[in-house]
Amino acid sequence: MRAVVYTGAGGHEVVQLRDVPAPVPGLGQVRVRIRAAGLNRADVYQRRGHYPAPPGSPVDIPGLEYAGEIEALGSGVSRWKIGDRVMGLVGGGTHAEYVVAHEDEVLPVPGQVDLIHAAAIPEAFFTAYDALVTRARLARGERVLIHAVGSGIGTAAIQIARLLGAHSLGTSRTPEKLARAKELGLETGISTATSGFRDQVGEPVNVIIDVLGGPAWADNLAVLAPLGRMVVLAFLQGPQISADFTPLLRRRLEIIGSVMRTRSLEERIELVAAFSRDMLPHFATGELKPVVGSVLPMTEIAAAHHAMETNETFGKLVLVW
Repeated sequence: MRAVVYTGAGGHEVVQLRDVPAPVPGLGQVRVRIRAAGLNRADVYQRRGHYPAPPGSPVDIPGLEYAGEIEALGSGVSRWKIGDRVMGLVGGGTHAEYVVAHEDEVLPVPGQVDLIHAAAIPEAFFTAYDALVTRARLARGERVLIHAVGSGIGTAAIQIARLLGAHSLGTSRTPEKLARAKELGLETGISTATSGFRDQVGEPVNVIIDVLGGPAWADNLAVLAPLGRMVVLAFLQGPQISADFTPLLRRRLEIIGSVMRTRSLEERIELVAAFSRDMLPHFATGELKPVVGSVLPMTEIAAAHHAMETNETFGKLVLVW
């Protein structure tokens, strides 16, 4: 099969398209013929040598999410049949023509969703759902601040917050992204092009979905209401902090770290079951929609990395074979 292979750690020159052996499905696994796969910042960080693949995943083939058709069944598989349209999230290896996954961590593609848009669902919507519902316990009527609201996770979080009856606020340095986010249901857009977000939030928020990291720590704590919860998903501005922890104690705040890639198979299966129950039906009704900002052929993987590194896209960047 063809696959994107990282030949080492570095720039775009380490990204190559090569022929490699196709994976073989084992007990309880299915093999999926991948038609489309999302590109994520984890793939960029792995290319740079900062985010190695977890145990059990290919060490040199990136890619976390996919959409395609089931092409082969391992022994003991009973939930799926050849030809079923499916999507999913794994620890790595989806920037290839085939991937294997356990049958219980695979989701059906909703009937009216094409495979390109299906590939934009797993990482963004799983992460946003887990952060908002499981970790932050976002409730109806609460206020949630979503940083980098034009990202794949941001666009998913807007829609889930709306579905839960929460008031969403979102930050971006790009006014055009804020305008597009409002079309998805964002209620308050906050431009950080020329000033910080602290003085633009207004009334304190109950939940923050943070991807900024250390430099935003003090401002995040300043806008959190008593008993507020902040879920930290990334450190785009750096992981180091130097701040006063007093608000954390006085207002009984919760700081919750979350990462998807290193979770065990059992944790992923549990998340897939919950997401399938709570969120998947809303794609069929159109209440939730994957946002695809750019589609590139897998042969242009280097250009896709460049687009992600320069923040050119709104929503997800999807690669197709």
